[in-house]
Amino acid sequence: MTKIGRRTFVSSMLATSAAALLAPRSTKAADSRIEILLNEPIGTVNPHLYSHFVEHLGGVVYDGIWVGKDSKVPNYGGLRKALVDNLKKLKPGVVRYPGGCFADQYDWRDGVGPAEKRPTRVNFWADTRYKTTKTYEDLAGGPQKYENNHFGTDEFLRFCEMVGAEPYLAANVRSRDVRVFLEWLEYCNAPANLTTWSSERVKNGHADPYKVSFWGVGNESWGCGGDFTPEEYATEFRKFTAWLPTYGVPLKLIGSGPNGGDVGWTRRFFQGLVEKGQRQIGKLYGWGLHYYCGSTGQQVANEYSENEWYDLLERSNRMETLIEDHWQVMGEFDRERRVKLAVDEWGAWDKQDADVPPGYLYAYAGTLRDALISAMNLDIFQRHADKVVMANPAQLVNTIHSLFHTYEDKFVLTPNYHVFEMYMPHAGGTAVRTQVNAPRASFTRLDGQQKQIPASLWGLNGSASVKDKQLVLTVVNPHHNQARETEIAVRGASVKAAESRTLTSSDLRARNSFANPNALEPKNATVSASGSTVTFQFAPASVTRLTFALS
Repeated sequence: MTKIGRRTFVSSMLATSAAALLAPRSTKAADSRIEILLNEPIGTVNPHLYSHFVEHLGGVVYDGIWVGKDSKVPNYGGLRKALVDNLKKLKPGVVRYPGGCFADQYDWRDGVGPAEKRPTRVNFWADTRYKTTKTYEDLAGGPQKYENNHFGTDEFLRFCEMVGAEPYLAANVRSRDVRVFLEWLEYCNAPANLTTWSSERVKNGHADPYKVSFWGVGNESWGCGGDFTPEEYATEFRKFTAWLPTYGVPLKLIGSGPNGGDVGWTRRFFQGLVEKGQRQIGKLYGWGLHYYCGSTGQQVANEYSENEWYDLLERSNRMETLIEDHWQVMGEFDRERRVKLAVDEWGAWDKQDADVPPGYLYAYAGTLRDALISAMNLDIFQRHADKVVMANPAQLVNTIHSLFHTYEDKFVLTPNYHVFEMYMPHAGGTAVRTQVNAPRASFTRLDGQQKQIPASLWGLNGSASVKDKQLVLTVVNPHHNQARETEIAVRGASVKAAESRTLTSSDLRARNSFANPNALEPKNATVSASGSTVTFQFAPASVTRLTFALS
């Protein structure tokens, strides 16, 4: 179907009323079915599945989070007020910092003390080229080529305090030694004036220990984080964790895991880790997994065909297989399942967008497609709540798969932000098994030689959780032009009331911009419900949250 055909189809539905689009009941026979099995729990939905990632990359830190204390942009001691206020509403679990690859060249000592005395360094990303013909140097006001370190440990930890998130600090294993890591622990967690570095923290304005629990032992050690073999990284991990002072804070260490589907990296690391005995497994809280579904489309992020819409959604859906494959390998060495997965980098990584301010490296305005990618992944993590304890999309603001866009005094919530808001009620609930049956979405994919390959994606999918007599079901309908009349059966309880919240648009490329910040927002509707079965129509190209009150 052409773009015009899709727009005409959806617009005709919207014309009747929003309630018609989201009609809870219909005389049309259901073509899809979802069963929610309340008596088949998966595990607790860890609030840390709704975590985030901040790196000194492009416009993430400077202008995104940090505008400076003297800025005309409303701020809390240099932190952008609008971003702090809106992120706080999401109750974020964890924020990871300072990278990413930036962490692999970072010395935390550069970012503490009086700002005017902090050294200026070359940013890791300075030589990275845009996915255009222009280099960094060609772009006026370009990304943070030189890092002035005005935003460092204390500023980041204050940011976490203000938004209500736990901090997750990534240690530099590539270019700094164990002592630097130990001193960072000391600065963050040692009691006031007990040591040299805790006294320095007091002098810098924070008497109480920060009590940082989450620490990454390196980052992407298979690449920018040292280009190690798995065996070499296992040795580094053992060295960095051989003895760590806790200062009374339970440390949760996250290992630098594989790049996407590289199960060999996982297997060989664990083999190397247990060479000195199974007790080494106990040092790991989480095993990091990074996966970006990439990009499809033309030269800018919001130009893609219907086939390219499906192609990127299908690529993102591979996250489920990655989790299952790495989990299986981890179980070969960790029979007690002490180590969980931390998907601490994920999302789309699309092309540079011509409509965002120049100079923000890897910046593009997220679209409806990005929203569906966010929802699909959150549903996957929740369906594997027994395996995944943390997930962090990259990045928080202005770059890659972000929740916010900023430029000077301009500020906008992306569609990704709205998805995270919609999924908040899952946090802390018990994930329960769902069974979904719906017609698949067919499309054509191009391979590396531009050869057309028939492909398909599931027609509906989602996740469910229950907490305090409230059942939450989130569902993605990837069909670009087909609503899905769906029978929803709740096994194990009766429904006495229900409501919906849906994010969709007649335009597959819909997004929020500085000129039109509210173009894409979720809409609420009441759903007629009683008994154990509800019929609901899922709009085309949509993310929907259904909330059921159980009797």
